[in-house]
Amino acid sequence: MARTVVGSAVVVRERYYWPDAQLNIWTIIMLATAGTILGINAQFMTQQSQLRQPTPWVLPYGVTVGSLAIAFILIELILIMQQRLLPGIMMLLSFILLVLFVTGIIATGIQLFGGHNVNNLCQTYVNNEKFTGPSGNTLAWLQQNSICQSWDAVFAFWIIGTVFLIWMIIMASQVSQNQYD
Repeated sequence: MARTVVGSAVVVRERYYWPDAQLNIWTIIMLATAGTILGINAQFMTQQSQLRQPTPWVLPYGVTVGSLAIAFILIELILIMQQRLLPGIMMLLSFILLVLFVTGIIATGIQLFGGHNVNNLCQTYVNNEKFTGPSGNTLAWLQQNSICQSWDAVFAFWIIGTVFLIWMIIMASQVSQNQYD
């Protein structure tokens, strides 16, 4: 705890010690997660636009949440550089993102396994119909396969992000209680 005397007032500033390796791993994984969610959903939005189809709300939602997560990580990095990373801020922002990520899991899961059922379409028209050789059919199949794998990847990264946000809440709570001295 550092004390600074300003006039007749005493300002007390407590130092928090974050575990460097865990914080670095968390930051790298969350950057990859946010970037993947942002990129795949942006790609899907471009494809929907090219097909002149309406864009499901989950796609711009994914772009927005991915962008917010990247902004959160940039704020975290700035606070680390200034040595002002507070556990309370990390817990609050992680909880907000956690709610957004859980919503992303549910919305993507509904698209993937619910009414429209992208997963069944992928099984029927892509996984059961493999094309090979130099042809337009093979190129079309490769693109469809890429789209199906992107749906699976974005669903997986929503889950990964959720797990890592829970980890950050726990880690920030332990830092707040000075368990990493």
